[in-house]
Amino acid sequence: MSDFHSDIVDRINRRRLLARCGGGAGMLGLAALLADEGLMAPSALADAATDRKLNPLAPAQPHFTARAKSVIWLFMNGGPSQVDTWNYRPALAKRDGQELEGFDKNTGFFTAQVGPLMKSPFQWAQHGESGTWVSEIFPNLSKHVDKMAFIHSCWTESNNHSPALFMINSGMPRMGFPCVGSWVTYGLGSESQNLPAFVVMSDPLGRGLPKGYSQNWGAGFLPSVFQGTWLKPQGEPIDNLKRPAEMTDIQQRAQLDLLARLNRKQLQAKPEELELAARIESFELAYRMQSAAPEALAIEKEPEHIQKQYGVDNKKCEHFAKQCLIARRMVERGVRFVQIYSGGMENERSWDGHANIAQNHTGFAQETDQPIAALLDDLAQRGLLNDTLVVWGGEFGRLPIVQKGGTGRDHNPHAFTYWFAGGGVKGGTSYGETDDVGFKAAVDKVHVNDLHATVLHLLGLDHKKLTYRYNGRDFRLTDVAGEVVSKILA
Repeated sequence: MSDFHSDIVDRINRRRLLARCGGGAGMLGLAALLADEGLMAPSALADAATDRKLNPLAPAQPHFTARAKSVIWLFMNGGPSQVDTWNYRPALAKRDGQELEGFDKNTGFFTAQVGPLMKSPFQWAQHGESGTWVSEIFPNLSKHVDKMAFIHSCWTESNNHSPALFMINSGMPRMGFPCVGSWVTYGLGSESQNLPAFVVMSDPLGRGLPKGYSQNWGAGFLPSVFQGTWLKPQGEPIDNLKRPAEMTDIQQRAQLDLLARLNRKQLQAKPEELELAARIESFELAYRMQSAAPEALAIEKEPEHIQKQYGVDNKKCEHFAKQCLIARRMVERGVRFVQIYSGGMENERSWDGHANIAQNHTGFAQETDQPIAALLDDLAQRGLLNDTLVVWGGEFGRLPIVQKGGTGRDHNPHAFTYWFAGGGVKGGTSYGETDDVGFKAAVDKVHVNDLHATVLHLLGLDHKKLTYRYNGRDFRLTDVAGEVVSKILA
């Protein structure tokens, strides 16, 4: 070996190389801290802010030009009935009381309670320039149908709540897989560095969480930084958000700086541990959230007419009104994905109208109709609707037949309706059809994988390219299927 090469080896051995690489990571971390204080030059600020190895939630470029920047998913938990909400089937009224020929009793969940066809208990009318038929339970939302793109031919693979919830949230009918919100934040990061990228709100009226609990907004095998942040419906919305009374801000900052130095030292030794980088960022995010989150959640700062518009003063919808208003404030501040659950654990505590569909759906519609209509209005007036994709739907639909022993409907995986608004969709359109009684998707069927592919497409993500290697295989939200429903795009 020449003297020159020998000198290079002496000066740059393996240990020194790793130390310098780790030091570089530390400098990037320092750059991010200086940037927060406004002490970083613009070019250096950009380099630090976009390094996703150090900050997994840093904004990332989409695969192509996005129509939407953020998503508000309004989840009607329990399975709203398509034939009592948005999918008008006049033939169902004509055939009321008749048997549904060829019906497989195993389609629903309660196989021993199969009755005849039952007409919708609600009146229907056409609305908007599109002439869209809407059930009377949505007097406010009916005014916004020209903003909505309906998909009436959705179908899924399970008639049971838990696997159906996992399917609509993660693309798989079993637990352990990343949900759509996690995939979106993994692909795009967040435009807000002071709030969670992915926020979830659940029903607060003592009805519990949806079946499957936090698995519905879990990150699965993705790094945990991409999981949803659940805002508790009672008490402090986020645990440990307030600094301990005995600790000053200077003390907390020093504590976090020490922890960060120790973690980065470990990261220097094992640079492949990207989860550790995510953990470092999670501590910093929690610190920044101490001031940003209370401000974002302070809906009392909104003008009184805005609060009334949402229904904050209306006891029937107060809780959902507050959540919709928080959702608007979140996306306004750069949060990427917000999901709100209407309805809790099961049956009459959710949109799961087994006993009395009229009573069940009337009650939940009264809780959500005004707030969602106000959300669409508010987003539009603020110029946010073009960049925000609003999604409405549940985990499956309901059968057009009556469930014996009451006036309700059983689960139906073969047909349900979703609607999208804003975020690059073509308002006033409808895609797909069910059969004449609303039992099965019949024309232009749309699987859950197709719904997910469409959401990702509107965010500028190619669902086939958004992958994560786990256990030797590249996984994606849409598994090995999925087609974008291009006919609802503007």
